[in-house]
Amino acid sequence: MTETTPNEQFKTHRIVHSDDVDLSVNSYGEPHNPTIVFVHGYPDSSEVWAPVVEILKHRFHVVTYDVRGCGDSTEPDWMWGYSLQALSSDLQAVMRTVCPTQPVHLVAHDWGSIQTWESVTDFKLKNRIASYTSISGPCLDHVGQWIRSGLASGKLDKTGKVLNQLMHSWYVLAFQLPLLAPSVWRLGLDKAWPKVLKKLEGLDDPEVSETQRRDGVNGINLYRANMLPRIVNPRERKTEVPVQLLVPTQDNYVSAPLVESAYPFVEQLWRRDIDAGHWVVKTHAEWVANCVSEFVEFAETGRENPSLAKARVQADQASIEA
Repeated sequence: MTETTPNEQFKTHRIVHSDDVDLSVNSYGEPHNPTIVFVHGYPDSSEVWAPVVEILKHRFHVVTYDVRGCGDSTEPDWMWGYSLQALSSDLQAVMRTVCPTQPVHLVAHDWGSIQTWESVTDFKLKNRIASYTSISGPCLDHVGQWIRSGLASGKLDKTGKVLNQLMHSWYVLAFQLPLLAPSVWRLGLDKAWPKVLKKLEGLDDPEVSETQRRDGVNGINLYRANMLPRIVNPRERKTEVPVQLLVPTQDNYVSAPLVESAYPFVEQLWRRDIDAGHWVVKTHAEWVANCVSEFVEFAETGRENPSLAKARVQADQASIEA
């Protein structure tokens, strides 16, 4: 059963049950406004969206939730409880609760993006998702198709891009080991994490999260349950949902070719680049909020302002990049 408790002005907290977990969900703003659902990445909780929420909550109905196993949400009993299918079920449970009759706008970062591509490319949900803004998180099936194509092309430049990305993704292989990565978090990475973000990602005085160790340990299951199955055996996942890609060009983890792996599978596509690192949602919250606001307004009204029109990826450009 869903319980609703007012906390403060503009904010409502709910517990949403989804299969084997209870999700901690926060809503901000007036429910009659267009609903934007934000999905966080690894090793974050929904608090990562706080700067963006603060800007948008006065114009939109903004919803954040802690992904299963993170923040104040409960965790499944086994690794396969973190599958893309389970994560999509969680998102659908949240959407049914916070906006049962109207389509929602999705905004996701890092693993939040990876998991929500599963819903965005599900034809059964195309009428429930009005728009999708993806930040630093490709669809694993698109990545698998891109790797196959690059290695089979026989072209040095395409093969080189694949090998370069594999070097950037060394940690993905490390996360497949059942004991190593969780032990690193338990041995002190949780306490050191703010310093890591400040030194490597340029975040100013990042806050210490009370659930950081749990977020880091449990979130490893996202990689173990999904990365290899989807990349080794990719499906063809297309979407008619309007998609906006926000691309921090200094991202140390997601390269431009990974972002572009979506091009052949998206009918309506926009792309905006910024000179920033992976945690752009915190370092450049105003830019992210502005991009999201413009895209949601377009999806709601059909009016494309000059800034957004300039970001539209044309079909011929998409085919060249792919």
